Amino acid sequence: LVVKNREGKLERTQDLAGFPVIAPTGEKVVLGSLADITLEEGPTQINHIDSQRAITIMVIPPREIALETAMDMVIEKVVGPIKESGLLSNLYSIKLGGTADDLTRTRKALMWNFILAIAISYLLMSALFENFFYPFIIMFSVPLAAAGGFVGLFLVNLFIAYQPLDILTMLGFVILVGIVVNNAILIVHQSLNNIRDQNMVPRSAIAESVRTRIRPIYMSTITTVCAMLPLVLFPGAGSEFYRGLGSVVVGGLLISTVFTIFLIPALLSLTFDAASVLKRFFKPAKS
Repeated sequence: LVVKNREGKLERTQDLAGFPVIAPTGEKVVLGSLADITLEEGPTQINHIDSQRAITIMVIPPREIALETAMDMVIEKVVGPIKESGLLSNLYSIKLGGTADDLTRTRKALMWNFILAIAISYLLMSALFENFFYPFIIMFSVPLAAAGGFVGLFLVNLFIAYQPLDILTMLGFVILVGIVVNNAILIVHQSLNNIRDQNMVPRSAIAESVRTRIRPIYMSTITTVCAMLPLVLFPGAGSEFYRGLGSVVVGGLLISTVFTIFLIPALLSLTFDAASVLKRFFKPAKS
C-alpha cells in the first residue's frame, strides 16, 4: 500500500500523522489524533492453508545429510522443544510438509508393502506345495531375517557410520522376504520328495534333505553376502544411501541362514510327528 498526497509520496513515517481522514460525522481530522503511529515489522502477505492462516518456514538440508536425518533433527531440536515449552496454545500447530510429508506417506506405504510381500509369498508357496501348513513353517524364517536385519543395521551404526532407518533401508526388509524363504523352501521341498519318491521315514527324509541342500544354501548365501558387502564396507559416492539396505540384507541373510538350518527341520519334524499322532487318534477302530 503506497500513500501519497498532492505534493507527492510521503517520505517519512511522521508524515502520516498529518494525513487527513474524514470522520463519520463528516468532520476532517488528522490521522495522528485517531491513532498512535509507530514503525513495526510485519508480514508482507498473509498465507492460508486449508482456510487457516499459515506461516511457512523452508528448510533445505545440506547435500551430505539424508532427508530422513534432517527430519529427525528438526523434530528433535526444533519442534519437540517448542511443544514441550508450552509456548504453543491450542490455537497453533506445527506440521512438516512438502517433501517431508511425501516421505512420511512413502514410509507408511512401504510398511504395507512389507505385509503384502509376506502375504503374496505365503500364497505362492501354498500353490507350490498345494498345502497351507508347509508355507507357514517356511515363513518362520522371515522373523529371523528381520531380526538379523536390525542386528546388521545396529553393527553398521556402531562400527562404521550412522545409518538411519530410511526408505532404502526399509526396502531391504521387503527384499529379505523374497530371499530368505528360498533356503527353507529347499529343505521342505526336498524332504517331501524324499518321503514321496523314496518312501523314507520323515526324520530320515528331513536329515537327508538338509545334508543334500546345505551346500547350495550356503553357496547362494555366500555369493549374495559377498556381493552386498561393498555397499556396506567401502565408502564412495552414494554409499551413504545404500549402506543401510546392504547392512539389512547381509545381516538378515546371515542370521536367517544359520538358524534356518536348525529351526525349519525341527519344525518340520514336529509337524510330521503331530500329523502321525492325529492320524492314529482319529483312525477308525476296526470291528
